[in-house]
Amino acid sequence: MRQPLRFALNRMVAPHLPLADFIQLAVALKADAIEIRNDLKGVEIEDGTPPQTVRELCAAKGIKVLSINALYPFDVWNDQRRDQALKLAAYARDCGAQGVVLCPFNEPDTRSAAERAAGLRTALSALAPILREHGLLGFVEPLGFEQSALRRKRPAVEAIKAIGGLDVFRLVHDTFHHHLAAEQEFFPALTGLVHISGVEDGQAPLNSIRDGHRVLIGDADILGNAAQIDSLLSSGYDGYVSWEPFADSVHGLPDIQQALGQSMAYLSRQVASVYAGDIQRSAEPALPAAAATQLLH
Repeated sequence: MRQPLRFALNRMVAPHLPLADFIQLAVALKADAIEIRNDLKGVEIEDGTPPQTVRELCAAKGIKVLSINALYPFDVWNDQRRDQALKLAAYARDCGAQGVVLCPFNEPDTRSAAERAAGLRTALSALAPILREHGLLGFVEPLGFEQSALRRKRPAVEAIKAIGGLDVFRLVHDTFHHHLAAEQEFFPALTGLVHISGVEDGQAPLNSIRDGHRVLIGDADILGNAAQIDSLLSSGYDGYVSWEPFADSVHGLPDIQQALGQSMAYLSRQVASVYAGDIQRSAEPALPAAAATQLLH
């Protein structure tokens, strides 16, 4: 019997809610963890909310802070990036976050593949001691867009291993970016966080899909969220599944609690259905050799 999905809420679910109301939304939906962001105007962190306030509000409701999202572009390392990393790490530590999400360069890039790979390793090498000093994890999130400097997870895994960073770095498996990158590989043992959202525009070319397409998950979802999550869970992942819809249509919903609750229930049913199918297939007896041969002719 598999445990229920462990849901968390990324701040992108409801970026206009005051923090206390956002935390209460998580409580109401029985999600005991959140992610906050540093790229949203008018709310924490951008509005100057002290990290201690975040810690106290979350602690009062029994809510964990999984991450601050994000250090960008983490893989273009320079003095400015170091300063940003140090400030973000201090805030994450003081607000009680487990780690910091690390997003790669996602703009037109004149660097060669070798230069991008070298930049990734340089950045990871520089970040590792900062993370260790602050008691944090670095959640590396490949972005599946064609222009992204890090589209898939394997190069990240290889770089993490090469710089001796297995103690402080984990992967973010984002179902949206996994689909965009046409990625087939899963790394459950190194996955520290899963981001989920749905896309319903089945007519748009894959390379034209952007964050604004990301909605809640329902019948029309084209990303295969349930199958992706089942693959991770079946391979040993037991962490959080964090909702991260970027679409304005979601942010403008009159009742985000009801809509998100329905999407949570739908996804839970779908994952359970995929799992039940996996169990049934694994229990089916193999055909005798003679019968199998007959089916081939």
